[in-house]
Amino acid sequence: MSLIAPLIRSSRWLLPIALLISLSSGLANAALVALINQALRASAEELLALGLRFAWLALFVLATRVGSQTLFMYLGQRAKARLRMQAIRRITAASYGDLEHCGASRAIGALTQDLDSIVIFFISLPSIVMQGAVIAGCLIYLGMLSSPILVFAFIVLGVGSWGTHLVSTRALTHLRASREREDSLLSQFRALFDGAKELKLHRARSDAFVDRDIAPHVEAVRRQRTRGYVLHAVAASWGNLLLFAFVGLTIFVLAHAFHADAHVMSGYALVFLYLIMPVEGLLAALPSIGSARIAFERVARLETALPPEQSAPPAAAHVSFASIAFEHVEHRYMRDHDDGFFTLGPLDLTLDAGELVFLVGGNGSGKTTFAKLLVGLYAPESGRILVDGAPVTASDRAAYRQRFSVVFSDFHLFDSLLGLPAQSEENARALLVALQLDHKVRIENGAFSTLALSQGQRKRLALLVAVLEDRPFYVFDEWAADQDPEFKEVFYRTLLPQLKARGKTVLVITHDDRYFPLADRIIKLDSGRLSAGHRGTEWTMATAA
Repeated sequence: MSLIAPLIRSSRWLLPIALLISLSSGLANAALVALINQALRASAEELLALGLRFAWLALFVLATRVGSQTLFMYLGQRAKARLRMQAIRRITAASYGDLEHCGASRAIGALTQDLDSIVIFFISLPSIVMQGAVIAGCLIYLGMLSSPILVFAFIVLGVGSWGTHLVSTRALTHLRASREREDSLLSQFRALFDGAKELKLHRARSDAFVDRDIAPHVEAVRRQRTRGYVLHAVAASWGNLLLFAFVGLTIFVLAHAFHADAHVMSGYALVFLYLIMPVEGLLAALPSIGSARIAFERVARLETALPPEQSAPPAAAHVSFASIAFEHVEHRYMRDHDDGFFTLGPLDLTLDAGELVFLVGGNGSGKTTFAKLLVGLYAPESGRILVDGAPVTASDRAAYRQRFSVVFSDFHLFDSLLGLPAQSEENARALLVALQLDHKVRIENGAFSTLALSQGQRKRLALLVAVLEDRPFYVFDEWAADQDPEFKEVFYRTLLPQLKARGKTVLVITHDDRYFPLADRIIKLDSGRLSAGHRGTEWTMATAA
């Protein structure tokens, strides 16, 4: 619940005012009961004055109810926006490794469903406060009528609260489990669209995916969520049972035991009838309170799982370099297709400025992981990376990353030229022509007109963005794999030499051996280890031999 304190502080005077208005509305509701009870035994002359007071009080109740609901709705939406931006900034500030470990489904669930639960709680808060105030006001009035019965009322409230707490705690356990299960369900929902082609082409796979992977999660969520809400209903029924038991004992037993007169008896009846709706409303709010509590816990756990990465101001961004060296670098990770760990390294390698280097190796040899280590997305578990002899530390890794422009094989293409200067738009239009995309895509106000392109065309757009970034070091991970022969020629024989001529260092992960002679050096990864580097012509002759 550490997230609540900043929200309260950020609300300044609005939250206290909203609570005060809600309390005033609830107490005024209870005062209406007292006026009605007075009117039942008032004379004709007194009824007019009581009627005016009743009208003003009713208008006051209406105005305060509308005012408190408006304020709490405003505070709820502001709290949602604040928590959402706080979580988004925490995500962008976290290390790439922590983001991979956390997973997109968990973060998206926190940014959407959990924050919606918090907003629902804020929207229901004025009703909870008003109903609580009505109950408190009615109890005060009961005390004015008979103090012994007020003591009995507090005993009943204590027993009711204890029972409700026990049942609600059990309900929260089921709701919390169902909410955790929904993270897995969300990832399966995403797979419905990401794997739509594969599912359509294989009916047995589609049926198995729905019946084996999705249906059990749906059923588990349904079962746990139902248990949670049923237990909340049991808690509410327990509260109602105690209320009616209290009403029956008071009117039929205690009132006579204490020799209450007719006026007091009518007051009891009015108060009890009036208490039914607030008590039921308060008990009905238990699920929203429980869901909000779970949501706060999940958002807090998300922030704990994504600690901010140590970083200094990126003063070294775009700074040129003479060499980048790996010194006994190792990195271990769990591979998706087996249960064991894969060790990349130890790696000892120096990349000089202005080099065109090809990185080759079989599938699963660690090439993409090597690229992520090189560009600073992963931190070495042992060894170190040096720039011109100076080691890259945790505090300057963010600045170190700004030297690289990368197009990964699983790249993401944004729909606009984010973070690039305004003059980049003219250069982008020229590159569209060079990449033969001008008939498909236009650039308007810094945004692409469409991204509905083939994978090869989308890769060309990603290449365009990378070139516009104008960084000292370029990394291309299997960029040419989705290109036709014409654009492979453009990539290897035109674009790469142009980048090298501009003094850029380029690392290309590739299997296109026909272009190996173009490389200044070829290095090979085999089961996580680097072989000695060769010049492109040397590699070709060695392979031919």
